[in-house]
Amino acid sequence: MDTTDIFLYVGYLLIAVGAVLALVMPLIKSFDNPRSLIKTGIGVVALLVLFFIAYSIADNEVIPRYAAAPFNLTPALSQLVGGILITVYFLFGFAILGIIVTEINKIIK
Repeated sequence: MDTTDIFLYVGYLLIAVGAVLALVMPLIKSFDNPRSLIKTGIGVVALLVLFFIAYSIADNEVIPRYAAAPFNLTPALSQLVGGILITVYFLFGFAILGIIVTEINKIIK
């Protein structure tokens, strides 16, 4: 193992530690103000509802080419990926709509 591998593993470790701290520290801070947890919970529930709707809309059809090796795509996995993609499309649309509404509010004010 040369130094490049060691530095890569150290980098991976630091990214993991940073990701964990980015998730845990706001939770610790929010215990001072429990109302902020309610807002976060509402946001998470809204995302889960949006994903459930998108997952319900998604199709589970798999083309035979993708059902074979090397992809081995199953209908359940196809529906999951479709649900994730539709969720991203919805969120993108909401973001564009939010930008348009904000700009119209700036023009009016």
